[in-house]
Amino acid sequence: MKPIVEIPNRAEQVYISIRDSICEGTLTPGTHLVQERLAARLGVSRQPVQQAMALLRNDGLVLERGSRGLYVAPVDAAATVHRYQIRLGLDQLAARLCAQRAVHDPAFRAEFLADGNRILEAGERALASGIHRDAVAMDVEFHSFLYERSGNPMIAATAEPLWHYLRRVMITVITYADRGSLVWQQHRDIHRTIAAGQVERGVALVTDHIEGAEDAILRAEIPVPDLDD
Repeated sequence: MKPIVEIPNRAEQVYISIRDSICEGTLTPGTHLVQERLAARLGVSRQPVQQAMALLRNDGLVLERGSRGLYVAPVDAAATVHRYQIRLGLDQLAARLCAQRAVHDPAFRAEFLADGNRILEAGERALASGIHRDAVAMDVEFHSFLYERSGNPMIAATAEPLWHYLRRVMITVITYADRGSLVWQQHRDIHRTIAAGQVERGVALVTDHIEGAEDAILRAEIPVPDLDD
């Protein structure tokens, strides 16, 4: 076995900075990532940038075009479908477990309603602000709320790696598919149904919500960058 090499903290910071810029749309698909420029912009040497790029390629956020170098990857249809398949299973399980808890625990139900309403209100404000990054952050928070309240900590742990890729997909949905208001109405319906302990109905609403988002991104007319320029 090869020795485990710990990623230096600076490389991790560079990775997070570039990753978030890609996920939030600041670095758009097709952007040429020149490591010397990134290092200068971030105030670091090339080494942590090189290490960050290796991680970003593993995430599917950066791709290499031979001698042309590294680019921000386009949103890939197959990769999106694969991740949404996993996300669907996790959200269905979280909805089922939350609804079952609501049936048997009135205190849980009351707390679930109150805390969920605060997230919903904050999400609707973020959507109204027009800042896509904030709206998506609240969208992630709503689903993370379901994972947390499910009582199964493995759901959030399993979902966490998916969100880096899915955040940029969700921003793309808002930008090109115009689903913002529908998304938050669906969140409200899901929240209310789960709180009422309607297990199968809650799972069905979550299924429609996730599959609708996947369909919207696959049907959206997203500009395809020319990486040969």
